[in-house]
Amino acid sequence: MPRHGERGREARPCRNYWKNWRRSGSTFDIPGKTRRLNELDRELSDPELWNNQDRARKVTQEAGSLRKIVEDYSTLNSDATGLNEMLDIADEEERAMLMEEQEGLQRRVDDLYRETLFTMKHADTPAIVRIKGGAGGTEAQDWAGMLARMYMRWAERRGYKVDLLDEVAGDQAGYQSIEFIIRGEKAFGMMAPEHGVHRLVRVSPFDSNNRRQTSFASVDVVPEVPEEEIDIHIPDSDLRRDVFRSQGAGGQGVNTTDSAVRLTHLPTGIAVACQITRSQIKNHELALQILKQRLYDIEMKKREAEELAARGAQAKVEWGSQMRSYVLDKQYIKDHRTGIMSHNPADILDGDLDELMWAGLEWMAGKRVADEGGDDE
Repeated sequence: MPRHGERGREARPCRNYWKNWRRSGSTFDIPGKTRRLNELDRELSDPELWNNQDRARKVTQEAGSLRKIVEDYSTLNSDATGLNEMLDIADEEERAMLMEEQEGLQRRVDDLYRETLFTMKHADTPAIVRIKGGAGGTEAQDWAGMLARMYMRWAERRGYKVDLLDEVAGDQAGYQSIEFIIRGEKAFGMMAPEHGVHRLVRVSPFDSNNRRQTSFASVDVVPEVPEEEIDIHIPDSDLRRDVFRSQGAGGQGVNTTDSAVRLTHLPTGIAVACQITRSQIKNHELALQILKQRLYDIEMKKREAEELAARGAQAKVEWGSQMRSYVLDKQYIKDHRTGIMSHNPADILDGDLDELMWAGLEWMAGKRVADEGGDDE
């Protein structure tokens, strides 16, 4: 895609994201994507493919995603060429009139660039989010509640739907743990970089001496993978099933029967609870589905680790290290992976997360390329 020569402000919209692509390791690589698309199209034209519905679905999805990027790039390249040709012959007044077209071109570059950042599998699926307070009692439980509200407000801002799966209220505030599903366009893709340990530093509202406290909470994000893709059978002997009364705020809608269900997978110790409906049977089905999602995610991560090991890549030990700090008494939030810092913690905690998420996606895309040995710089 051509870029206009050094003409001050006019050239900026066509340059900014090229630097980002190189820095993140996520490039358009149109020749490579075109070659891959041609391979997929040949496979799609083979009648034998459709005898394997699972493979056919994966090929169709990958081809559709690549085709959109390649075609959008071609259109963008053509429009940029025409705009640069006009800028070459335009006088100062005419260049000023073309500024709106340049800004529109920049927005389209941004959108296409961001499309390339969704390098993880199942980016288009809903996100299953589980937040759990760390050690620290009420402080950590309140922090888990603040994070849950932050993500729900973010989802609300985007017009996404949130389905509550389970909640265990804190002793005085917040939650010991809470689990919910966010449904919307690329919900898992956007939420993926939020997975990890979040650290809060503030003057505690629960401490009569107004001491500064540090709290931690873990945010676990997995995709809601289509059920037909999950080939996992869990024997009844591997499950422990507990029923209990659903928690709620009370009133006429309060659930007064033991309809909530908790399933524990005995070999791994993973427990999933669901109290979203008044039907014990439906809650059991939903809990089993979420449990399979978690086991599937563990298996996929295990395979990815094995593939990296086979290529000689050394996985970094990152478990337990915070990916972001929220230092409220000093009015800043810092993402330790990307270096992004915000001095508007109130806005972030109210769901204004897009800048942090896009930066996180850039970091993830660059990390994946580096892990796969594809970073030549």
